[in-house]
Amino acid sequence: MTTETELTAADLRLLAEAGGMAPSLHNSQPWHFRPTPDLRGLEVHADLSRAVPAADPDGRALHISIGAAVFNLRVAAAHLGREAVVQLLPNGAGTQPRAVLGLSAPLRTPQPFGADLYPAIPRRHSSRHPFTNRDVPEALVADLITAARDEGVTLTVLEEHGMRRVLALTSEAEARIAADVTREAETHRWLRLEPSCDGIPLAALGSHDRDAHLPMRGFAGHPPRHTTPAARFEALPQIATLTTHFDGQSDWLRTGQALERVWLLATVHGLRASVLHQAVEIPDTRWRLRDPAEGPAHVQLVLRLGYGPPGAASPRRPVSQVLDLPEG
Repeated sequence: MTTETELTAADLRLLAEAGGMAPSLHNSQPWHFRPTPDLRGLEVHADLSRAVPAADPDGRALHISIGAAVFNLRVAAAHLGREAVVQLLPNGAGTQPRAVLGLSAPLRTPQPFGADLYPAIPRRHSSRHPFTNRDVPEALVADLITAARDEGVTLTVLEEHGMRRVLALTSEAEARIAADVTREAETHRWLRLEPSCDGIPLAALGSHDRDAHLPMRGFAGHPPRHTTPAARFEALPQIATLTTHFDGQSDWLRTGQALERVWLLATVHGLRASVLHQAVEIPDTRWRLRDPAEGPAHVQLVLRLGYGPPGAASPRRPVSQVLDLPEG
């Protein structure tokens, strides 16, 4: 691990490789990294050429993706023995860079996130396989809630009535998206998949839900290349939401950091996850995702959690495409 004040080319590559492994809608990877002029930090820019405007017209998912990359950079900085001081939107909303990480100070505590999350970065994948009916232990749920809260975001693991409401809204949104030619064309342009491969049938959500399915076109990768009607998914998927009090670009960036912190911690403990993104893409279904009893809140993401096989790794852009190295 380096103890130099300035970041070396090797440091920058390690950071960019970690940041580039973050989840993103349609695996669009809409980020670009640039060292600060003094070589003591890293700027994170939005790569707007990789936006998905039909599914994400306001750039919310783009900023969540960038936030997830920022968290991976923080973890990688700790691995290098550096303290990460993060500024979100230093020049205001809608400007570049979206974040700046100051990395000149030595790390103050050996495990700033409570566990060594760095090895989990390449192992964190979205799993669209059936999960077992094993419940997530309460102690782990509490740790995930704390991890999100430390990033300024609320993670709520839903009870059965909330789960069914969210799954119904997800299915409604999926049907509306499937009927939108522009959205579907954008999705398949990114994923290069056949239109029929956007979900997985769910055989057992309950006796009155046997025609339902668990849609897997998600925030963090791509769906399976073919459906598996014989596969039986968990009877009651464990669903969680990530919510914020406000709904601006800084909130979206914090959501991305919370998402990745929760997901990496889950990965350390053998817990799998996938993102159900459909309902948050449509304004009215997104509004109905919130629990009215909890008061005003903005649902940013819906997560499915459980135990089962790991997901496959998504292709990643090479470091040379996402990192500007200083000349010489």
